[in-house]
Amino acid sequence: MPTPFESAQLILSLYETRREETMRKARDFFVTFEPKSFEDLVAQTAGPNGPYFRMVLSYWDMAASFVENGAIDRKMFLDANGEFLIAFAKVEPFLGQLRDMFQNPDFAANLERLVHSIPDYRKRIDTLLARLREILAQRAAAAAKA
Repeated sequence: MPTPFESAQLILSLYETRREETMRKARDFFVTFEPKSFEDLVAQTAGPNGPYFRMVLSYWDMAASFVENGAIDRKMFLDANGEFLIAFAKVEPFLGQLRDMFQNPDFAANLERLVHSIPDYRKRIDTLLARLREILAQRAAAAAKA
């Protein structure tokens, strides 16, 4: 079991990675990414956004693996992060198809296990997505006025 200091150091390291310029662009893409179907998901990620899609999902799956394997304290990670829930929510309906497409039955499995370990994760995801949609609608309305 990691010490609180070790967990904090790893969480801060993960945070620093999130601040990297390409990762910021990838995260921005993921926030606005809202596939309506598997075909839509593939179409949105087949072009220039494909690397962003893979970057964000592999990042959060890696971070989840740190938690799942005991390198980061679960409670501390969950207290410090929420964005992984959004990433998971965007692909959850398509996980089976993605695993088939990538021929990888473990695609995003650490992330899935971590999310499913959270009590009432579905309610948290639904609340986060609703709030995110409100923010994006406000942003679009403000941009239309400008």
